[in-house]
Amino acid sequence: MPDIPVGSQIFDLAFHPTNTTVYTGLLDGQIKAFRYDEQGQYQQTFALRPSKRSCRCLAANEDGSRLHGAGKAKSIFTIDTATGDIFDTRKDAHDSPINRTKQLFPNMFCTGDDDGVIKLWDPRQLQEIRRYVHHFDFISDFLWLGNKRQLISTSGDGTLSVIDVRGKKPEPLAQSEDQEDELLSVVTIKNGSKVVVGTQLGILSIFNATHGWGDCVDRVPGHPQSIDALCGLPSSYPSSHSTILTGSSDGLMRVVQLFPTKLLGIVADHGSFPIERIAIDQSGEGRWIGSAGHEDVLKMTDLREVFEDEDSNRDAPPDERESDEGECGSTDRSNVPADATEGEVASDAEGRGKESSEPEE
Repeated sequence: MPDIPVGSQIFDLAFHPTNTTVYTGLLDGQIKAFRYDEQGQYQQTFALRPSKRSCRCLAANEDGSRLHGAGKAKSIFTIDTATGDIFDTRKDAHDSPINRTKQLFPNMFCTGDDDGVIKLWDPRQLQEIRRYVHHFDFISDFLWLGNKRQLISTSGDGTLSVIDVRGKKPEPLAQSEDQEDELLSVVTIKNGSKVVVGTQLGILSIFNATHGWGDCVDRVPGHPQSIDALCGLPSSYPSSHSTILTGSSDGLMRVVQLFPTKLLGIVADHGSFPIERIAIDQSGEGRWIGSAGHEDVLKMTDLREVFEDEDSNRDAPPDERESDEGECGSTDRSNVPADATEGEVASDAEGRGKESSEPEE
């Protein structure tokens, strides 16, 4: 599929859960939607500008009828995806710009801001359900463990936290020790038994819930710059249990296998632009993955071409599929490029310093 021009820098993207539509949140405050087909053709379906300030984060609800958007304006805008109109506005939902949002239940979503405040919301109520203030720096990413009803957050303060959304207390269920590095992205593997975190220094930190959340159980080097975005593969891919996609500030989206550790290849190249958001479509068994950097185009990559060698293995019974079992701590890292283990520190101005490039009202 050719790149989709959007006219402004993309801060976030989200896919409709059931049909082939992708939404983009832009630096100029616009939210644009594009419909695409199997042949890679696309067309814009709506564009609106709920705020003059940047739209940093997007999340669709479970049936795709509503889209939540938020950003520098500190407000939350809910959009009717069928009409492209604003359905609801929550002004001054946070005291600081909102950096991330995530749909949890049909009637619950969360937001996290630049000061580390996390809020849970019910779209049927005006005020937040609960407010958490255990982080003291920006919320960089959310991970929802639906089977456990737990929300995992990562923060620029160097910690990961676990919130039991069923609880009534305004404290997390667990919080890690300071990892002495900004935690920027998070994804789950091994059917949710392990959590992978991307860091500013370009290291993948592995957490194992059975060992507690106090500290990671292993660190995997290999990225020369920060890992700003992580994405798992749909279960239809045989290697999904141990393979992830990483978006780095060096402009490359990589396929990384963790059991054992191998760099399997490059999926997309954004040149000199850092990749800060990646997401995979929810329809068509996850064929398309979108990635966004600081340029004004959305790059859509066909994962079927990337994983075409798995097609013959995809329909095999689980016990006959190729397996890469093993603990990360004892894996072979010889396949990771030697020059990629230095872990150069990426510029914070490029990776997270959005304020300098965002327009004022």
